[in-house]
Amino acid sequence: MRYILLLLLSAYLGAQTIHSSIVTYVESKDFTNSVQKEDGVVYGIGADIHYDNSAYKLAYEYGDTNTKQPPLKEDLRTDKLFLKYSYDFQNNFEFNVNYINILNDNIAITDGGKTYGAGIMYHIRKNINTNFTQYYTDYDDFNVYQSDLTINYKMKIDDIKVKLTSITKYIKLDEENVNSFTKNAEDDYLTSGLKLHLHYEGYHFGSAVYFGKRVFAIMDDGFKIQHHAMEFDRTYAVGIGKNISDFVLRLQYIYSRATELPAENENVEVSNVRLLLNYKF
Repeated sequence: MRYILLLLLSAYLGAQTIHSSIVTYVESKDFTNSVQKEDGVVYGIGADIHYDNSAYKLAYEYGDTNTKQPPLKEDLRTDKLFLKYSYDFQNNFEFNVNYINILNDNIAITDGGKTYGAGIMYHIRKNINTNFTQYYTDYDDFNVYQSDLTINYKMKIDDIKVKLTSITKYIKLDEENVNSFTKNAEDDYLTSGLKLHLHYEGYHFGSAVYFGKRVFAIMDDGFKIQHHAMEFDRTYAVGIGKNISDFVLRLQYIYSRATELPAENENVEVSNVRLLLNYKF
């Protein structure tokens, strides 16, 4: 599958494009108070291709996590594919579809899970838009329905470009077979978040905060999926970036607190440090 992704990237890069980019990233993960995981690393590659009224976004991600043995029998290995297509009707409406495939997860029952999403964005004014996207995730033993509502507001303060985003997520679980992953989970969840992005003379600053519990959530506009049985109750993130010619270098730190549901193990802290390199063309 990773070779198919590279072929897709090559095909897209050969097309006539407008304000497009490719990205590669590496992310370290550290778990505190977990009874299952120690630390890990994630590698990713992707592209964001704009052509006429269409936008194609895709990413492949490989993860390698050291686990505690016992209770687990082996370390965690994951492969994931993320796809998104958007079409701008140029009349204040934009349509998007999403697809996620957990190609491999060697220790979890969510191995092979697939997510399908569809949404619509409406530009209320030039600097305000709202997007509603509905996701459906199909696992062998349970399904997850997620509804996302986001509102984006852009403004400019002197030479500083500002973007504010509010996010509301409603998640509902549908258990098909009795399993350890959903045994101690609630039937539904409601969580909200706020994001801030500043852009000034080639410098970027971003921050985000999420409140409210969530499980098996789709995050980052359909490019992250939480497919292990962890009930997150808060997340904080901060990031900085710099334009260097046609490149953008970004550094992010994300802190989350969760409960491991199978063992009902509380106060698990997850710290992520992510380094991303974008090339714009």
